[in-house]
Amino acid sequence: MSSENEKPSEEPEQLALIRETVRQAKVPRAKPRTWRGAALAKELPVARVVVNKGSLHLDQFFDYAVPEELDEAAQPGVRVRVRFGAGAHQVKNGRREGGRLIDGFLVERRATSDYSGPLAALADVVSPEPVLGPDLLGLARAVADRYAGSLADVLQLAVPPRSARAEGRPSPEPLPPPTVPEPGSWARYERGPAFLDSLARGGTPRAVWNALPGPHWAEEIARAVGATLASGRGALVVVPDGRAAGRVDAALISVLGEGRHALLTADAGPEKRYAQWLAVRRGAVRAVVGTRAAMFAPVRDLGLVVIWDDGDGSHSEPHAPQPHAREVLLLRAAHDRCAFLLGGTGCTVEAAQLVESGWAKALLAGREQVRRAAPLIRTVGDGELARDEAARAARLPSLAWQTVREGLKTGPVLVQVPRRGYVPRLACERCRTPARCRHCAGPLEAPEQQELHCGWCGRGASDWHCAECGATRLRAQVVGARRTAEELGRAFPAVPVRTSGRDHILDTVPGRPALVVCTPGAEPVAEGGYAAALLLDGWAMLGRPDLRAGEEALRRWIDAASLVRGQPEGGTVVVVAEPTLRPVQALVRWDPVGHAQRELAERAELGFPPVSRMAAVTGPPEAVEGLLASAGLPADAEVLGPVPLPVVRPGGPRRPGDPPPGEQWERALVRVPPGSGAALATALKQARAARMTRGGGDPVRIRVDPPDIG
Repeated sequence: MSSENEKPSEEPEQLALIRETVRQAKVPRAKPRTWRGAALAKELPVARVVVNKGSLHLDQFFDYAVPEELDEAAQPGVRVRVRFGAGAHQVKNGRREGGRLIDGFLVERRATSDYSGPLAALADVVSPEPVLGPDLLGLARAVADRYAGSLADVLQLAVPPRSARAEGRPSPEPLPPPTVPEPGSWARYERGPAFLDSLARGGTPRAVWNALPGPHWAEEIARAVGATLASGRGALVVVPDGRAAGRVDAALISVLGEGRHALLTADAGPEKRYAQWLAVRRGAVRAVVGTRAAMFAPVRDLGLVVIWDDGDGSHSEPHAPQPHAREVLLLRAAHDRCAFLLGGTGCTVEAAQLVESGWAKALLAGREQVRRAAPLIRTVGDGELARDEAARAARLPSLAWQTVREGLKTGPVLVQVPRRGYVPRLACERCRTPARCRHCAGPLEAPEQQELHCGWCGRGASDWHCAECGATRLRAQVVGARRTAEELGRAFPAVPVRTSGRDHILDTVPGRPALVVCTPGAEPVAEGGYAAALLLDGWAMLGRPDLRAGEEALRRWIDAASLVRGQPEGGTVVVVAEPTLRPVQALVRWDPVGHAQRELAERAELGFPPVSRMAAVTGPPEAVEGLLASAGLPADAEVLGPVPLPVVRPGGPRRPGDPPPGEQWERALVRVPPGSGAALATALKQARAARMTRGGGDPVRIRVDPPDIG
């Protein structure tokens, strides 16, 4: 009985003791993620945060209070979670509460805030790993301003998603600087050894490099990186795709050994890629090679940035604000005061402008070296093609058949076809008038040897006849890769035929005799080089309604021809295109630099990019008109258009930037002379931000310096 009487008296005494302990605690226990009643950090209690909201009207820093319990972890550069969107009425005990939890980056700790009202508290520090340094933040801000975008959108591209397991593993210890590599094949260029010597001595040379054809370009990039590392600085190399990254990766291992560089490509997977990125951020690795996203890699003591084949469309980011890797690396070279190397077997107009302006020097080989490395180029014009019996039968001229036979005696032969698929475009067999749909005038197609139908409206056209001559037989206007492979397979039954295209891209092929049919950009590398190459239907590439059609066709041809053995080894390339056209003549002379210089001069006369700066404004007609009317455009701005865009049919293929299916959108181009590009970007950004503030969402899209302007 006594024990039963004592038990009730002990429990209230213990509860009272617990309550008193809680009252006397220095830091009251706060509600998770709101920190209601929690004490703030004693020093620098304000955190300046960039939130993960890409809306232009929210492109600013926001201040948050730092709870004392997060004081140590809340350091500049870390990922944080904050509550966003709480109204002024959601204030309790002097602390703003409510809103939705979103991610962000802490960029600065401050003693006071510019905001006079109550602050919300940081909800949490996601990770103590600092991933956003001052250099990367400054670069992201510059890119956002250059492309009329938001800082949050650029940071989405610059900082990869977090992997806790990767963060938990330590990065390897950094290796000492390597010895200066020998010039090697750089000796073929007039200023090549001097360029490497300047890098090794800590210099900052800027060069536009027209690489000789052949397989040596990857090793030459590796030697430039090695010279930079030998000076105690870092290097960054951006290439268009994973295949090119793999070649540079292998060359770096061969020249420098393992452990001195990181490979940043999407093929590695999120965790491995983030681990490599962390190794770069922590300074364990001083060199990086990767695809487009690597342009933001946080390399310490950056001494050299390299971009290979800047004309490749893969260098243009499809996500907002759609920066181009070349322009980002130019910003890095200016901000970090480091060396710059733009290389490629071809030459873009932008590269020629860098040399023309004096910002960079040309890094070229002598004509004798070019003749020794380049293959023999032969042409077949439209007139000769029309008179050729073999060409009328199988779309391949007699010269091409002869070149294939001779080439197969010593190695593989490359065949480049500008379109993929099976007979993508059809024309009348008698008069060559393009086959059009009688309902909408769209092009008629027969993919995969199916029934004839319209490529726009989808209607069948089994009873088609030519409106010009009345004939009922069709021919392939552009023969697809699979159709070409079938024809060559029948003509050379004892030779294996391999295809490389969008669905299945080959990286390499053996040096044995074979026919390799591919689309532009999907050419595999042959061991020892191709014996010959055929570049078919050149007019289809030159006839595209695009300002860059000639430049792009020449770049594709030179990229393919660079895989062919040199002329002293019997390498031959046959291009089926009108010989008098400028890009064809530039290919015959192997003079992409001269072609780019002439293109630049013409664009300067017409006021086209890159001599001018241009922005494309697309959206519904009333939205485009309203934005241009409200934007305070520079006084020297010129508005071209607007013009209607093609309507995307529901269920059809869409490219980045296309309007929603079935909607009629328009596009206007705004052009300004050099020096007004920053003012144009600012004006368009402010106008769009104002529209979003007033009316919520805004369907208008802005793209600064679009790669294709028609």
